[in-house]
Amino acid sequence: MGEVLSQSEIDSLLQALSTGELDVEEMKENNDRQVKNYDFKRPAKFSKEHLRTLEIIFEHYGRLLSTNLPVYLRKSVQVSVASSEAMIFSEFTNSLGTPVILGIVNFAPLPGNIIIELASNLGFAILDRMLGGAGNPLEKSREFSEIELSILDKVMVACMELLREPWKNVVKVEPFMERIETNPQFAQVIAPSDMIAIVTLNVKIGDIEGFMNICIPYFTVEDIMDKLNTKYWFSTMQEMEDESYEEHIETLIRKVDVPVKAVLGKSAVSVMDFINLQLGDIIRLDTKIDSELDIYVGNIKKFTALPGSNKEVYAVKVASVIREEE
Repeated sequence: MGEVLSQSEIDSLLQALSTGELDVEEMKENNDRQVKNYDFKRPAKFSKEHLRTLEIIFEHYGRLLSTNLPVYLRKSVQVSVASSEAMIFSEFTNSLGTPVILGIVNFAPLPGNIIIELASNLGFAILDRMLGGAGNPLEKSREFSEIELSILDKVMVACMELLREPWKNVVKVEPFMERIETNPQFAQVIAPSDMIAIVTLNVKIGDIEGFMNICIPYFTVEDIMDKLNTKYWFSTMQEMEDESYEEHIETLIRKVDVPVKAVLGKSAVSVMDFINLQLGDIIRLDTKIDSELDIYVGNIKKFTALPGSNKEVYAVKVASVIREEE
């Protein structure tokens, strides 16, 4: 209901109009409002504030991926948020090619599923790296084999587990991987006309670059939409204590594989002698039987040890530790 004017206000307004103090045409121009078309097929369920909060969450997620994926791939990984937008689900599925890597993730305790889409060139680069290669993608894309999907499943599960930490300021999630699909037709987790938020991550594995898209249906986060704002995010954010941070770093370091080798000794032989080596031949080394062996961790000489055996396998017993200053 509009504002009701009193009789004195009406008299004052009429007097101002008669004296020319107010211009009717000018008042009409000031009251004109810009009308925006509303598309009922694309309801604005995700505001800019919601999308910005999702970007903050996945910026944290990107940092976790950059730290944890090198443990599996033994190669530098850089992840950053490229963009975020709202669209209907059919637009997302229609933009996908074949083959594609789609991880269907149950986002418990929230209802429904989210989708993690990994570009196929990144998938083949990960496979090449996991199987001992340099981490190069295929020149021509093809379907993934069952063995390749089994390997990718382990990597996708590792990526999924990292979702717990960034979301804990909003809601404690317990995600689990339901399945991996390579055909978008078999990943219809919601109705084609439902709204979703897409957060696009730029992933760089060595020199190979591609995108990872996280599809979040509105139905899944509808109950926590009030928490998807920066004010709530920063009010609940807690800084990690130094002790817990050190424990986290120590846990990551423990997962890193480091080669350890014991050098029995060295010797120089001709190429002809090397080619003609037979089982039982003896090679004279530059060390004595009772001398200590050099133990290398990576390429760094770290210990000296005595050779021996333990339960019918060769072993060494550490005799001394070589300090960094030595």
